[in-house]
Amino acid sequence: MPHDPLALDRQLCFSLYRASRAITRAYRPLLKDIGLTYPQYLVMLALWQCGEPMGLNDIGSRISLDSGTLTPLLRRLEEAGLITRARDRTDERRRLIALTSAGRDLRERAAAIPGRMTALYSQPRADLERLKSALDDMAARLA
Repeated sequence: MPHDPLALDRQLCFSLYRASRAITRAYRPLLKDIGLTYPQYLVMLALWQCGEPMGLNDIGSRISLDSGTLTPLLRRLEEAGLITRARDRTDERRRLIALTSAGRDLRERAAAIPGRMTALYSQPRADLERLKSALDDMAARLA
């Protein structure tokens, strides 16, 4: 049988897609315990890392989501009492997203999630770090 360049199982994109879906599925029960969806978790990670209010566009750039997708997600986080959204006093066009005390406190409950996920991968940490580096490099090259 000749090599088929369109064979589904030979596509790198398909392997990445399957892995991404599997990872998101594995996160689901862990995040349910803290009341977040995976995209909400990414927003919270960005805010926890920054430690100060971030602009809507800054968050979108950081987690690769457009404002149309990000706005309803942020609205739900605000309704849950985890963030506030306010106009920037120096630039009315800019929205600033800040953690509430409940949002800051949630960080403690989320702290165990990365370790629990790493344990699920059951691969040596060095292998995971090389994979992450290769994926980060791929994303940068494709951007």
